[in-house]
Amino acid sequence: MKLVRFQAVEGPAQAGVLRDDRVLSLGSLGFHSVKEVLEAGESGLSDVRTLLEAASPGSDTAMSGVRLLAPLADAGKLIFIGLNYKDHAEEVGAPLPGVPTVFAKFPSAILNPDEAILIPKESGKPDYEAEFAFVIGKRGKRIAAADWREHVAGYTIINDVSARDLQMATSQWMMGKTCDTFCPMGPYLVTADEIADRHALRMELLLNGEPMQDSNTREMIFKIPELIAHLSAAMTLEAGDVVSTGTPAGVGISKKPPRWLRPGDECVVRVEGLGELRNAVAMEPYRRIVTKP
Repeated sequence: MKLVRFQAVEGPAQAGVLRDDRVLSLGSLGFHSVKEVLEAGESGLSDVRTLLEAASPGSDTAMSGVRLLAPLADAGKLIFIGLNYKDHAEEVGAPLPGVPTVFAKFPSAILNPDEAILIPKESGKPDYEAEFAFVIGKRGKRIAAADWREHVAGYTIINDVSARDLQMATSQWMMGKTCDTFCPMGPYLVTADEIADRHALRMELLLNGEPMQDSNTREMIFKIPELIAHLSAAMTLEAGDVVSTGTPAGVGISKKPPRWLRPGDECVVRVEGLGELRNAVAMEPYRRIVTKP
């Protein structure tokens, strides 16, 4: 199944499931977000499947009449893995890591499909990073690597946009990683049963139609079982948490000369079986937020 968060014209955000080129609201099941479906566990997913099978013609809406939103804008955790692709580590001249490199983004960085990535005036080196992400569906702590399937609900696409100058200013990456709009996500969450081998998926990024990244999830250094075991040793993983597994070779900083994102660009990230995530690029309008006493 493809679970979505969507908005009809002038309407509120809703949870839904895709059926071909139409979307079926999950409001009748009492679900208002994809995260609520995941928190309901297997019974929640089963209810969605039943609704999908029993839905009558006319109970859904054509995709042309809705706007898809980031499927997990309310994610509890946004966990990212750095330098997790062999080809990417090689292109930047970094040794292969012995343990996963972990950082985070804040929910304010999440961006919907088809909305613009906004470059802050503080950065002159914004970069793109195509990423494959898995989503937790079952809460767990100190999860054994062999039990990883019990805890993964599905998969989605992320563009780990990075302000390289802010990122490299200190040993801590997060300032350059979590700028507003720097976490485009979507267009949907594909349930785990739909993906036969998550470690054999082609992943690519096109910039203005030009191929910039073209790799495969088999290049991951730390696979999903290892990542779940490593992360859950330190933190409880909960339904709706998103773990983005790193980017392959071809990022802008590695080009000669570097290819930074510019206003007017368009990024398209494609991952086999997960659709495509499309976002334009623009300058962030300068504004200062003042709170009156």
